[in-house]
Amino acid sequence: MGAMSANPESVLPIRLNIDDSDSPSDVVDALFLGRFATGEQPYSHSSSLDRVRTGATLLPPAAKVLRATRDDDRSAVLAEGEGWTLLVSRWNRGADVTVTATTPELALKVLGEATDGAQDKPDPQPGNVTMGFWHMSPRRGPSRTTRQITAGTWDEVGPNYTAPVADAMGRLMKVTPDDIAGRLLLLHGPPGTGKTSALRTLARSWRDWCQVDCVLDPERLFNDVGYLMDIAIGEDDGTEKGRWRLLLLEDCDELIRGEAKHTAGQALSRLLNLTDGLLGQGRNVLVGVTTNEDLERLHPAVVRPGRCLARIEVGPLTRKESVAWLGTDEGLGRDVSHEGTTLAELYALRRGTRPASVPKQDSGADAGLYL
Repeated sequence: MGAMSANPESVLPIRLNIDDSDSPSDVVDALFLGRFATGEQPYSHSSSLDRVRTGATLLPPAAKVLRATRDDDRSAVLAEGEGWTLLVSRWNRGADVTVTATTPELALKVLGEATDGAQDKPDPQPGNVTMGFWHMSPRRGPSRTTRQITAGTWDEVGPNYTAPVADAMGRLMKVTPDDIAGRLLLLHGPPGTGKTSALRTLARSWRDWCQVDCVLDPERLFNDVGYLMDIAIGEDDGTEKGRWRLLLLEDCDELIRGEAKHTAGQALSRLLNLTDGLLGQGRNVLVGVTTNEDLERLHPAVVRPGRCLARIEVGPLTRKESVAWLGTDEGLGRDVSHEGTTLAELYALRRGTRPASVPKQDSGADAGLYL
């Protein structure tokens, strides 16, 4: 095989075909790549911003706009300057900015000028915590955005749970990196018992040492190796080395129930490999899973001792606890079920929107749990 040409573009014919299926944004993308493909501007730097400040143009000084497009979910701007070309792709509050240039130093300089001060960083509030959200975007592949969510302290939230659950949750809130043994956190129990609320509070309790990310499409995560690898590798998010991450997968009933091996293929194996297999080695990653399944229906590989950092069955409050939660309104207390009441049902009673019937559940005092 002969040596590669000094000009690789000479052995790669560049041809652009456009038909009626292409959008103006597709044309802008293709035009942007021209100078990089020909070698006129052989260096490139890019950056992604998940929250762009209102009013930020993402254009450096003296930029000349060549093309601008906008459709339902995306806008694009192609601009140029002396020795460089820039593409800005924007969607909702996020943006990708990519620069090609004649030198790597110039590409980095222009990128810095375009993005300087453009990231919107709202003032942190004492009751807020930054949470990441992963999803598979048709245009951008695995994508992560962040937002500030409101979360109460455990002292505020604890009364929402029956006594044994509150005890286990309270100990979980105090976990530090030195306490971590298993990598899987499992919350299971009927809908409306407050599993998601507990996870928000956990994100606040752990925020000094753990970044919490929620995966919005977990059913796709474990069936797409590329997506799984992106999340397993993670994003630094400006945090110091050694910081832990907690990946939250909500309502994963089909993934972890007893027959999951047959219905979900390799998905369950990949989940377990992320927690204590080769994929998880060297990564400070915890996986939190919520499910409405009963403990007896969960796959034995998921619930075996040593795998779980915590396995907590979140049940309804007892009648006595429910009456105490509602307070002094005796009329509301008379509507509480003798078998206990879920947190969602208690809020409905308080708002005067009580459901037509309260499903019968086992008392929270009998819930099986360990930490």
